[in-house]
Amino acid sequence: MTIPWAVSLSTSRFFPNRSAILRRQTSPCSATATMSTAGEENFTSDPAHLDTIFKQKKSLRLVVKRDLKSMDPTLRSEEDEAIQRIVMEAPWFKACKGLCAYISCRALREVDTSRILSHILSSHSEMRKKLFVPRVEDRNRNMRMLNISSTEDLIANSMNILEPASLDADGNEREDVLFANEPVDLLILPGLAFDKAGRRLGRGGGYYDTFLSRYQELAEKRNWKQPLKIALSYSVQIVDEGTIPLTPNDVLVDALVSPSGVIPISPAALEICQ
Repeated sequence: MTIPWAVSLSTSRFFPNRSAILRRQTSPCSATATMSTAGEENFTSDPAHLDTIFKQKKSLRLVVKRDLKSMDPTLRSEEDEAIQRIVMEAPWFKACKGLCAYISCRALREVDTSRILSHILSSHSEMRKKLFVPRVEDRNRNMRMLNISSTEDLIANSMNILEPASLDADGNEREDVLFANEPVDLLILPGLAFDKAGRRLGRGGGYYDTFLSRYQELAEKRNWKQPLKIALSYSVQIVDEGTIPLTPNDVLVDALVSPSGVIPISPAALEICQ
């Protein structure tokens, strides 16, 4: 089973020097942040401080986008293959019964997930994992994770990114993971940059951080075990610790999967990846 992908690429533009940007990212906020029991870092929300952080994130995004654009296509394919193989062979993936996963987009140069999704959707019904994939609803950080059972459930949105139709073939509303009766075990996440402390730099929309916060609150309210948050990362997307500044809304990931293997970060990931 093959999942079609959008292939339009953004136009090129000037990007600043990577090393200069990475040096500028070191910020006092990193030293004053404290870790909460939920796995998030807490610090003051001073407007001037946050404005500085947003500017740092914007600069870092330019650098990482440039690096992703300049990746050799052969290397990209090799890393896509390695990352997906590592995920599908991992005990935590094999054991999970339900998960949320992103649908990779070539135009955004995200780590490919087509093999992972095809593997799930082509499994026998009695062994199939319950899969939820994202659907962006508006420009206000509202993103739902809806259940699909086939690639035919996917349609291209206005940005030519595949997402599930809100209604199934019978005209019924698709199941939303935030209203599901059972928890998911795993969240497979995209991003622009990551570090080995669990920090994740998104694309600036806030959709994933908003969803992650909502799901964490739901799991806590229903006394469910928190799902493992796994981010997929090319080698060039992993930056030095302290490079990615944080805001109060940023949610840390539990582990990274890079071409070289799984990088466990949180206590939950360290336990399950032993």
